[in-house]
Amino acid sequence: MVKQISPSYSITWIEKIAEIPKNVWDELAKPLKTPFLEWEWLNNLENSGSATAKTGWQSTHLTVWRNNQLIAAAPLYLKGHSYGEFVFDHQWADLAYRLGVRYYPKLLGMTPFTPAGGYRFLIAPGEDEDRLTEIMVAAIDHFCDRHSISGCNFLFVDPEWQPVIQRHGFTGWLHHSYIWQNKGFNTFDDYLGVFNANQRRNIKRERKAVAKAGLRVETLVGEEIPKSMFPLIYNFYSSTCDKFYWGSKYLTRKFFAQLYPNFRDRVMLVAAYTEDNSRQPVGLSFCLRKGDNLYGRYWGCFEEYDCLHFEACYYKPIEWAISQGVQMFDPGAGGRHKKRRGFPATPNYSMHRFYDPRMKKILGAYIDEINDMEQEEIEAINQDLPFSKREINLNPDTVK
Repeated sequence: MVKQISPSYSITWIEKIAEIPKNVWDELAKPLKTPFLEWEWLNNLENSGSATAKTGWQSTHLTVWRNNQLIAAAPLYLKGHSYGEFVFDHQWADLAYRLGVRYYPKLLGMTPFTPAGGYRFLIAPGEDEDRLTEIMVAAIDHFCDRHSISGCNFLFVDPEWQPVIQRHGFTGWLHHSYIWQNKGFNTFDDYLGVFNANQRRNIKRERKAVAKAGLRVETLVGEEIPKSMFPLIYNFYSSTCDKFYWGSKYLTRKFFAQLYPNFRDRVMLVAAYTEDNSRQPVGLSFCLRKGDNLYGRYWGCFEEYDCLHFEACYYKPIEWAISQGVQMFDPGAGGRHKKRRGFPATPNYSMHRFYDPRMKKILGAYIDEINDMEQEEIEAINQDLPFSKREINLNPDTVK
């Protein structure tokens, strides 16, 4: 569907990323900090059968053109449920039900199954971001009105974009992730130095437990990763989902296989091998790197070893990140283990617009109170981190 909105701009809604040539899309996506809005990642989600209408993620992407030039885009999905989002809006769905409002389908902006900050509208450098945002929000409003969509939600938004979309009428809902920041560390021992004495001993003990089990843990990056490793990523991912997250196996085997030819330059693996088998890992964590940022995505093991999870998902990636000058490591969803290992609670926002006036009124009336409670939780978590007193008062830009 093409809609002419002015002599210079036109709007097109597309049903799959593949309708846009890779190089055209990536002219907008490659300059961003996040890898999760690049053409290869989004296209792989769609053509692997992971994010499709059948799985409840119907691609409905918004594009803005000037003549034949793509100047702005927004990856969007029509959702018939709230699974795979990691922002738990079930209380809003329940409220809508009690008010007699149809909550689903809803329009969602995020990278499917990816609770990592960085979502935003993709806008070509040099363009008027505010004007294009206004045009895109108007197009979204018209689309939702035409199709009786209850609301539009942007999840895990880029912190720099959050005030932009808020100026255009979206309401911010505060959450938190657990993020490691490189505070000028030169070595892993520098990182250990921020902890109190008891936690330093715990971390050293956990790393020694992996070594005592006879495991060799190594990192593999980009071209170093053999093709045979990519099907294994699915096996480990699948195993973890079956053990701990029943019903959340969103990604297909084809998705991981297609990473090898198309996206391995972004991939970093941490693989654990036993002394008698140097070919088949017993544990594996899967990360992605772009520029100064590292993202932990999935982990699994075929045999249980004490503290291997901590080594493969936290310590080895941090050690590698320090050696590579990486500045930020987002290890993924959850926080029970992360906050004890140097990942402070870090604010992130989702942005929301309800079209039913009652839902909109209730959101506006209570969101400040909800956000205040979330901010109190963030502060309480961070007061309980096992850092030394010196680190608690440390300037985040320096390490003495």
